[in-house]
Amino acid sequence: MTTVATAPGSAHPGDISKNAPTDHQGLLAFVQQIADLTTPAAIHWVDGSEKEYQTLTDELVDAGTLTRLTSPEFPNSFAAFSDPADVARVESRTFICSENERDAGFTNNWVDPEEMRETLSGVFEGAMKGRTMYVIPFVMGHLDAEDPKFGVEITDSGYVVTSMRIMARIGTDVLRRMEQLDAFFVPAVHSVGSPLDEGQEDVPWPCNEEKYIVHFPETREIWSYGSGYGGNALLGKKCYALRIASAMARDEGWLAEHMVILKLTSPQGKSYHLSAAFPSACGKTNLALIDPSLEGWKAETLGDDITWIKPGKNGEFRAINPEAGYFGVAPGTGWHTNANAMRAIAKGNTVFTNCALTDDGGVWWEGMTEEPPAHLIDWQGNDWTPDADRPAAHPNARFCTPIDQTDMLADEYFDPEGVKLDAILFGGRRKTTVPLVTEARDWNQGIFFGATLSSETTAAQEGAVGNVRRDPMAMLPFIGYDAGDYLKHWVEVSSEAEADKLPKIFLVNWFRRGRDGKIAWPGFSENTRVLKWIIERLEGTAEAQETVLGHNPTMDAIDTDGLDISEAELEDSITVRPQEWKEEITGIEEWFDEFGDSLPSSITAELDELKRRVG
Repeated sequence: MTTVATAPGSAHPGDISKNAPTDHQGLLAFVQQIADLTTPAAIHWVDGSEKEYQTLTDELVDAGTLTRLTSPEFPNSFAAFSDPADVARVESRTFICSENERDAGFTNNWVDPEEMRETLSGVFEGAMKGRTMYVIPFVMGHLDAEDPKFGVEITDSGYVVTSMRIMARIGTDVLRRMEQLDAFFVPAVHSVGSPLDEGQEDVPWPCNEEKYIVHFPETREIWSYGSGYGGNALLGKKCYALRIASAMARDEGWLAEHMVILKLTSPQGKSYHLSAAFPSACGKTNLALIDPSLEGWKAETLGDDITWIKPGKNGEFRAINPEAGYFGVAPGTGWHTNANAMRAIAKGNTVFTNCALTDDGGVWWEGMTEEPPAHLIDWQGNDWTPDADRPAAHPNARFCTPIDQTDMLADEYFDPEGVKLDAILFGGRRKTTVPLVTEARDWNQGIFFGATLSSETTAAQEGAVGNVRRDPMAMLPFIGYDAGDYLKHWVEVSSEAEADKLPKIFLVNWFRRGRDGKIAWPGFSENTRVLKWIIERLEGTAEAQETVLGHNPTMDAIDTDGLDISEAELEDSITVRPQEWKEEITGIEEWFDEFGDSLPSSITAELDELKRRVG
């Protein structure tokens, strides 16, 4: 495999190696190719220093891209406001260009690689004219890991540089380690697609109506054009850490997953590490930053979004968070709902995007405080008061905050080899059918739980309210290859660990409705009680009953001391109803039909077993 992306365009004169701060030949060749193709006005090699950050943010403030916050509540922080047409990931313009269409599978948009390269040749040619081309060496995970995973993002966006500095380890230290190892790196090219003619005035948020977010799994390349928004432009995040990394993990025998990592310590001082996969709006961030409601229990986070799971030297699975920051959805994050996140944000050093501005030089979003301010400037620059008929912040507004500002950050986050993984949770938002918590009988049934993971659409999502959407392992938009092969890889990777050291797998649902139509389980910090039962199952001390679904808690197995919950509400939370699962099987069969012949036979066998049990 080549370490250099094949630039889809003709060469232009100019030798960049004379002024480059590296002798890494693969990197020099890559940068030369992209400079020749995109013809920037200048090239800046990002060193990651504080001085560089100050200079760059000053320039972005002068350009109107960033607004410096003056409120003491947000020290050394900035607000950015995107073009209204560039506010979120664009899945319809996200492509997996595998050499064979079958390898992309039904969950991805596929275009023939050669056809896509020709398209990219057209849009990227001269795309950085009049702009600075930034070269960002970065590493996902730790520099001193046994097998560090490097990338180099080339971008013409200063906003991307400031955000990547928070989200990944970047700069000179990374470059030196790449040179030392003569390392392979993932080549990642990004342009906002807005070249500047001489004398042409720039706009605060340049972008292009035409957008491409393209992945070449075999050559490990990422090409992103037209968008300045985080999920499309911070190429170390979803593009590398999930889509490309999932293909790398398939080839190398590990897992790249859309999961939190949580450390829980019991009153007896025993610690366990859990990862958890949840689709959007299912409580993922709240779990990652949970404040335990049970006395004597302690929670520490290792990450809120992405987990890489690798076989350890002693037959166990080990988990790391490859990111260095949070790129969190701001609306709904508040002092009364997620104080741990707010405490990290309050330490400053944050880039906010599409939040509202307060009159005292701070930011605000819906849910940040229980009462809104009397006056704001909304994310589009207009006056806003509480009686306005529109939100002040965009619903997808973001905070980009260093993870090491988290008070509850576990020390193990800094361990390059990660932590032993004891349990994996799959969770969705379902009004019926799926009970509060179920332990899988074995690894393959746990994969079945993940493969059929589902949520009901809410009013904030596309589609009719209440429709069940399948989202395998919460990875539907992020699997970098065929979904059936992805599930097969989950089955096969268990052979890399000792059977008795595999993490136990649990299915959870905080949102089941009771007989009164209301959510029966109180959720939020009270989910500690479910986590306690899970840990007691790991220890072999918690009671469970065999059901058609798996191992479920008995009525007295979950600690409800001091909890305001009726016996009926608890029963409605935990009861498995076979008739509901008869109906669920129809939806699962329709979902599995979409996989064609790539669905692993072991998953089909689990469906057959479920059918047998429900009768």
